Amino acid sequence: MPRLWSAQRWAAVAGRWGCRLLALLLLLVPGPCGASEITFELPDNAKQCFYEDITQGTKCTLEFQVITGGHYDVDCRLEDPDGNVLYKEMKKQYDSFTFTASKNGTYKFCFSNEFSTFTHKTVYFDFQVGEDPPLFPSENRVSALTQMESACVSIHEALKSVIDYQTHFRLREAQGRSRAEDLNTRVAYWSVGEALILLVVSIGQVFLLKSFFSDKRTTTTRVGS
Repeated sequence: MPRLWSAQRWAAVAGRWGCRLLALLLLLVPGPCGASEITFELPDNAKQCFYEDITQGTKCTLEFQVITGGHYDVDCRLEDPDGNVLYKEMKKQYDSFTFTASKNGTYKFCFSNEFSTFTHKTVYFDFQVGEDPPLFPSENRVSALTQMESACVSIHEALKSVIDYQTHFRLREAQGRSRAEDLNTRVAYWSVGEALILLVVSIGQVFLLKSFFSDKRTTTTRVGS
């Protein structure tokens, strides 16, 4: 007869599989990389700059989008450590720029709203420095990956794509909500204006009709001879 497993044996097997699942989940979670993802407010007639130390030969990507404010546009400028302009765009709603650092030093990128006189903006940017490290230390080896390692790499790449799509749709949702709130405010003001105009016109019509039907008394004066 087959022997029944004891509770201790079941616990040992469950613990061993639990450790394996935990290790797998830790592998699938995207690890830290050299990226800065910030959403900030840019007042009118203002300029905000950010700095990043980059080593030579590092591939970098700057992506930005204006979420709220005015015509949803902003000026962007990227400079190398020597002050040379690598990227410059005026009144852009969103854009993406990829470059490779030609020298070591501090790179500067600025967002400007100086052309706006009374509207402030909300700007999102993602500045990625370098590429993500390999999921496995031996991923770049000559021999092929195991089936589980290949599955982990595929799921890891899919998770990164999901994160990118989530960020994109969150930005679109925030921008759409801002546009809807702005439109709602304009409709409310327009409705109040129309109500006031109708009230004034109604009162004017009442007084006008009253003047048509009011009795005009004439006074006759006799001149004695």
